Amino acid sequence: MAQATVTAPEEKTVNSAQSAWSAKDLAFTAMFAALIAVCSWISIPTAVPFTLQTFAIYCALECLGGKRGFFAVLVYILLGAAGVPVFAGFSGGLGVILGTTGGYIIGFLANAAVYWAFEKLPNHEKLWMRLTALILGTVLCYVFGTAWFMYVYTRDVEAVTLGQALAWCVTPFLGSNVLKLALAVGISDRLRKYVKF
Repeated sequence: MAQATVTAPEEKTVNSAQSAWSAKDLAFTAMFAALIAVCSWISIPTAVPFTLQTFAIYCALECLGGKRGFFAVLVYILLGAAGVPVFAGFSGGLGVILGTTGGYIIGFLANAAVYWAFEKLPNHEKLWMRLTALILGTVLCYVFGTAWFMYVYTRDVEAVTLGQALAWCVTPFLGSNVLKLALAVGISDRLRKYVKF
């Protein structure tokens, strides 16, 4: 006599729990989304002032990994799009994202996506692989952000060349970005020794 195969309810529960996020995942994702917001408000008064926004994004990716880091960035952007003043200069709203610098904000997602994709590669935990992921993601962010800047500026103000756009939006911030990346990697490496993210 044939016997029916019964799937234990406990097995389904276990599989469902494994695919779901834990409370710790949600908490750390929210915490780093808040950290990105706070760092966006901090402006360093150098010859070319810059915020710590990208520093926090690098920290989120390094501490949380690609998946949770990606969603931390996404939550941050969605909060800003909803009007919460989480962007630089305590600004928020779709107007910022659709404005000249909005492409760089959306580009942060590309930065995180590259890091997440790199985690599927061999040796992704090696320092040189992590640095490569962060650098490539930053380059992609710059490419998308600059293209968006040129489109919006040309539409709303006047035609602008690629050289002008790079001189205004990219070149002045390269040095500070390298510094922020290096600090984020160093600090995150230290934090992971004491905190189980």
